[in-house]
Amino acid sequence: MEKTVLKERLSTLGAGVRFAGKAIFTRYTPLLAQMVVTRRCNLACGYCNEYDDFSAPVPLKDLLARVDHLAKLGTASLTVTGGETLLHPDLDKVIRHGRDAGMIVTMITNGFKLSSGWIERLNKARLQGMQISIDNLVADDISMKSLSSVEGRLKLLAEHAKFKVNVNSVLGVTGERTQDVITIAETAAKYGFQHSVGVLHDHSGGLKALSSAQMAAYKQVTEISPSLVHSLNYRLFQKNLMQGKPNDWKCRAGARYLYITEDGKVHWCSQQRGYPAIPLLEYGREDIRREYRAKKDCAPTCTLSCVHQMSLFDSYRGRQQTSALPLNPS
Repeated sequence: MEKTVLKERLSTLGAGVRFAGKAIFTRYTPLLAQMVVTRRCNLACGYCNEYDDFSAPVPLKDLLARVDHLAKLGTASLTVTGGETLLHPDLDKVIRHGRDAGMIVTMITNGFKLSSGWIERLNKARLQGMQISIDNLVADDISMKSLSSVEGRLKLLAEHAKFKVNVNSVLGVTGERTQDVITIAETAAKYGFQHSVGVLHDHSGGLKALSSAQMAAYKQVTEISPSLVHSLNYRLFQKNLMQGKPNDWKCRAGARYLYITEDGKVHWCSQQRGYPAIPLLEYGREDIRREYRAKKDCAPTCTLSCVHQMSLFDSYRGRQQTSALPLNPS
């Protein structure tokens, strides 16, 4: 058992070192790919535009082929997303395939379908991180991702999970539920989990300024669950966005960050679906170079932290040319 744990720790360390090397010493290597395994979700949150209630899971053979191509491109890390990821019956096989390919592999879930059985399957697949989305204490029409619905699953995770768990909340969903995020952060800390906060975006991924009460709540929860990554992201991006101000930065979506929809096509991100819309299996180094150099018109008011973070490593290199594409090309 001790040899297995040591082997896994060394594997995790190696994946982290490879990520750092690719971030620092390369330009045209994807650092993070987010891959949709099913568009279907068991919830229907009013502010979300990334789900439906009817899609079948993407066939396992298609997902494995996509993971193989991401590995061929040298992708450092993979996040499986949805919809609701736990609605895919072979999710653990996809995760294991990504780990076997040398990638850091994490997942996003609303947590409703978690069970001790699923946690054990994810442990065996060597999942490295799980993000659970919780926005309020009691479900409402805008967000059904409530603490009252999933706190029992948090306890299960604390008892059985061998992977890291991060609880993420979106601020700005409703003013009435602003204080809920503080209780959620405290609950995450109680179970030994990290907590992070996202800023609500509009239908195109653009900013939606926060109220003074929401900004005060943000400050409080970051003190409950401090993080160097989240602190840096706040200073560089979220501080301006929360005040309704744009940011001046170089978005590397389509290059350092890839968003792969359920049909297997690469898009800039979840909120700018429609371009380049090239099948991942046909996506190559020239596509990455093109998108690396493309200036995105939507970047100044973008609220997507994952894209911010993957673009940080190239802030001072690689000039960009203005894209002729309209905002929200889909």
